[in-house]
Amino acid sequence: MDAPHVVTSADLEERLAEAFGRLKISNGLLEKLAGIVERRVWDPGTMPSEVAARAGEEALARSGVAREEIGALINTSVSRDHLEPSTASIVHGRMELSPEAVNFDVGNACLGFLDGMNVVSTMIEAGEIDHGLVVAGETSRFAMDSTVARLSGPEASRAMFHEQFATLTVGSGAVAMVLSRDDGSDGHRYLGGLGRASTAGNSGLCIGQADEMRTDTKGLLMAGMELGGRTWKEAVAAFDWDAEGYDTYCLHQVSKVHTRAVADQMGLPIERFPSLFPRFGNIGPAGVPTVLSKAVEDGTVTDGSRVMLMGVGSGINAAAAEVVW
Repeated sequence: MDAPHVVTSADLEERLAEAFGRLKISNGLLEKLAGIVERRVWDPGTMPSEVAARAGEEALARSGVAREEIGALINTSVSRDHLEPSTASIVHGRMELSPEAVNFDVGNACLGFLDGMNVVSTMIEAGEIDHGLVVAGETSRFAMDSTVARLSGPEASRAMFHEQFATLTVGSGAVAMVLSRDDGSDGHRYLGGLGRASTAGNSGLCIGQADEMRTDTKGLLMAGMELGGRTWKEAVAAFDWDAEGYDTYCLHQVSKVHTRAVADQMGLPIERFPSLFPRFGNIGPAGVPTVLSKAVEDGTVTDGSRVMLMGVGSGINAAAAEVVW
């Protein structure tokens, strides 16, 4: 579900014009470095649970699964209504799900949604539930506005700008997915996948708060590419995957540099990686399912398509999983 208000990179640079002049930063830097032309935001005051619940309602309607059949609700967004209670509990209440439906938050930076899918699928395989719902509602307006205000202040430096550059690339969005036990009917098959961690010495490469995100962009890219490459090789060996055998790669996208680096590392044409970042920016854990949704909408993914879901998240962790559409 797309947020309704478009904020272009040109809009942000206009708001930062005085700071850009003082710090001798050229206009067009956001689009030139990140490839992000625009991103989207919700109305002021919109809560993550609100948009996550709306996405959840749409997913239920499309799936045909009744709300009383949902046995688990997992919220996976980085954005949260509060530290406590869980955002999942608020979404559960907004959607009026069954009292028997367990609900909790799963947080793993930009890999949260993939992890939520794995948790639900494991619960289904264990016989605990027949249907589960994974949601994420990302809200970036406050972080973006706070960062613009901070960088416009007299104490802002070029070093501060580069450290907080990533916050200006973040966008908003909401996603939801219903996962169900295979009953033999025609449907999209989630086959699971593999995740790997490289946390030693890398947990400080990207640190996000409600009002900012501080990133070692080069360090994160290098560490992410190393872990992502290793994860892919191990997944290929474990599942007998064929890198050439997939029609579409739905990648968590940060920028054009990152997306191109992943394609080059895998030796695949960039055309197999549908682009989300130019119009939506980095929407965190909502990114991978949004790429998949857009690819279905525009006909890139059709019945029978083999799809690879992939991502690297702060911490750092990496994951890859297979879907047959």
